[in-house]
Amino acid sequence: MGFGAAAQAFDDPFRLMRISLFPLSGAVLFPGLSLPLHIFEPRYRAMVSDALARDRRIGMIQPQTPEDGAPLYAVGCLGHISDVEALPDGRFNIVLAGEARFRITRELEVATLFRQAEAELLTEADAQAISAVERAMFEREARAFADAQGYAVDWEQVTRLDDQSLINGVAQIAPFDAASKQALLEADGLADRCELLVQLMQFYGRRDGDDGAATLQ
Repeated sequence: MGFGAAAQAFDDPFRLMRISLFPLSGAVLFPGLSLPLHIFEPRYRAMVSDALARDRRIGMIQPQTPEDGAPLYAVGCLGHISDVEALPDGRFNIVLAGEARFRITRELEVATLFRQAEAELLTEADAQAISAVERAMFEREARAFADAQGYAVDWEQVTRLDDQSLINGVAQIAPFDAASKQALLEADGLADRCELLVQLMQFYGRRDGDDGAATLQ
């Protein structure tokens, strides 16, 4: 699939497209946000080289278990390589800019070192805004969670963020387990994601020294 075909597929949200996959547990990307990545494994160096020669797009997705070749979750996020540093030994430092969530319709049999899938792009269920009450509740819970975790946060800067940047930004960087982060990615709209984030911050914030692994099932 060349650059022209990929661009056309992306412009049509109802058209299936072929996506090169980067399975990485615990790492999620959201539309409108960026994710810095250090690429060192040969198969993913090949994937980045292939993407740079084509449309610069890669699909971030989580495997369901840590094992190599494990089944993948159905929903991931398509990202565009917005910045790249090619290192002398073949590794890359890249920045992936989130464009749209996608749902895998089928994984493809391929000869490449990296996995590929046929996928459909997903659109958000509602406007990318939440109510003033939801925003206030979220910021209050986020302050409590940050204080409990010992995080230093510039709250004045936080108040300047738009709803989408705030909710998706916290969802992307929050120290939750892989299943919880996947649930946030799959949430159908910003309001649902905000509500789930509040629940997760309350849940994790109450674990008071519990070394057991919390998980959302």
